[in-house]
Amino acid sequence: MSGVLGRLLIVDDEPQIVRALTPALAAAGVTVAVATTGEAALTALASDPSEVVILDLGLPDMDGKEVIQRIREWSDVPIIVLSARDLESEKIAALDLGADDFVNKPVGVGELLARMRAVMRGRERRFSAQPAFRFGALEINFPARRVLVDGQEVRLTPREYQLLRILAGHAGQVVTHRQIIIAVWGSDATADAQFVRVLMAQLRQKLEADASSPQLLLTEPGIGYRLSCDED
Repeated sequence: MSGVLGRLLIVDDEPQIVRALTPALAAAGVTVAVATTGEAALTALASDPSEVVILDLGLPDMDGKEVIQRIREWSDVPIIVLSARDLESEKIAALDLGADDFVNKPVGVGELLARMRAVMRGRERRFSAQPAFRFGALEINFPARRVLVDGQEVRLTPREYQLLRILAGHAGQVVTHRQIIIAVWGSDATADAQFVRVLMAQLRQKLEADASSPQLLLTEPGIGYRLSCDED
């Protein structure tokens, strides 16, 4: 893990999931704590903060979405939902409430570690005091509203820039169509997901080496988009 992660809190009441994940995560250098209820998770997080929370939605005392909502009242800790619920509506609701990522069970430990690294790098960028975002060939100067690729300035429309800005502000994290619509068009807008798809296609044409095979602006089908910050 290259020192990125220290303590991880797994919130899941399925013993087989905990048994499957804990040894592999520990072998990767992660200190693992476990909570089997929402209340236990909130108590554990308040008393002994973690770098990342892995959260199941189906807990015995409360819905995992309520746990997300309550954590976000006082903490910006990255939250990755790990759930058997595969409805798009569940994913969108969890992400809109403040989860950083949503992974369906079952998941390989390698993929889970990669997603954990990505949300941690995204968090470091989001809460950095630096006025610029840099990843690979992309550079964004926020005060000047300038975007460069390989050192060459790229001219974006105001809406293209707003779309890129919200994705960069949540680098490594899924941003839902609704979040994008509010950020780009406003909360009262009649825009829908198709508006976002068209705008994303325009942005990819300007920023991606191959817009048909994007490596930077990634799609989460049916949910939204993610600005990659995974250097592995």
